[in-house]
Formats: sequence, structure tokens, C-alpha cells
Amino acid sequence: MDENIEVLIRQHFPELSDKQMQQFLALKDLYIEWNAKINVISRKDTDSFNEHHLLHSLGLAICMKFEDGAKVLDIGTGGGFPGIPLAILFPKVNFTLADSIGKKIKVVEEVAMAIGLTNVRAIHSRVEDIHENFDFTVSRAVTRLSALMQFSLPKLKQNKTKIMGTWNKMTPIYRGVICIKGGDLEDEISEVNYPIFECKMSTFFKQEFFETKKVLFVNC
Repeated sequence: MDENIEVLIRQHFPELSDKQMQQFLALKDLYIEWNAKINVISRKDTDSFNEHHLLHSLGLAICMKFEDGAKVLDIGTGGGFPGIPLAILFPKVNFTLADSIGKKIKVVEEVAMAIGLTNVRAIHSRVEDIHENFDFTVSRAVTRLSALMQFSLPKLKQNKTKIMGTWNKMTPIYRGVICIKGGDLEDEISEVNYPIFECKMSTFFKQEFFETKKVLFVNC
């Protein structure tokens, strides 16, 4: 996987600058270094970092494109996923990465500084205590979809006045909740009374890890 990671990323994002690619390629070593001090990802998972964390996060961006100037809240970002990879990919989008565990936010801040990200703000906070509005929330397997909606809805901008993203390269959208999840999601989806669109990662990533992984967009 490691020797092909640059090829895989460029295959899906051919417009990347050399600076962005170098930022992506720097992530694995940075996280291995920080993980030795602060456990932010599974220690047994570091060998599969590029597949399980970097590509997994970028799968969201294959399904969803944010417009310049959009405000995005990463709920329960942990060590910075999917927020850090998305911030590299969308340098003109404003990302707020929030987590209730302070040591993880420290890692986010240090990684963002090390690779020169200027569009990331990391905050040590529960999502309930964030008092501002965003165009989108993103998350990666944080909680059940119905609970994620309870956290997200109060944080979304109320007025649908400007198109801030495009879903699946076709559908313009104003705001919403975007999450990466795996497994059988039928029950979770049935609990949410909003239109939900699915994007299967297995359609563009062929590794076994992605067989059941999906990106969900809740249009609210």
C-alpha cells in the first residue's frame, strides 16, 4: 500500500499540487511519532495508516466536494480524521476539528503546524459546547447516526442561501451531515427522517478494508 499511496491519491485527485502531495506523504511518519507519545490511533493499526486513516478519510472527498469558503465541523475528530486530510485537499475551506479529549487535540495542532496547514482550527470541546454555525459536519464512525444528527443539527446554518458543496459530482447542496461508516446501516438510516444518500467506497477503493465502508450524506 505505501509504495502505491501517491499513485492512488493522484488517481482520484489529479489536480493536487506538489505541496499538497508532500503534506499527505508526511502524515504517516508524523502520526507514528506522535502515537509513540500519545495513543491517538490503534498502535496495531499504524502499519496500515495510509489505508485505514488517510484513504479512509479521503473517501469522503471523492463523494463530496466542498466549495471555497465553506465552514466544516469535524465532530469527534480524534487525532484529526477525517479533518486533517480534508483540510489538505480543500485549502480554501475552513475546518474546525473538535474533540473532548485534550491530548488528541494537541496532536491535531502539532500535525497541522508541522505540515503548514492554515485552514484548521483545533478545539478541545464537547460538540454541545460549541456555539457557532457551520455549513457541514463531518465525522468518522463517531456514534450512531441518530445521535450524530442530534449533535449536528443545532450546529448547521439555518438559511439555505448559497450552494456550499457538490455531492457525487452532480448534486449541488447547501448544508448537511456527512459521515463515514461501515457495516450494515439499514437500522440506523431508518431512524433518521431526512433524505440520505449513500456512496460506497468499494466502488473506487478495491482493498478488502473498504468492502463495507460508506459515506453517508444527510440532506437537512
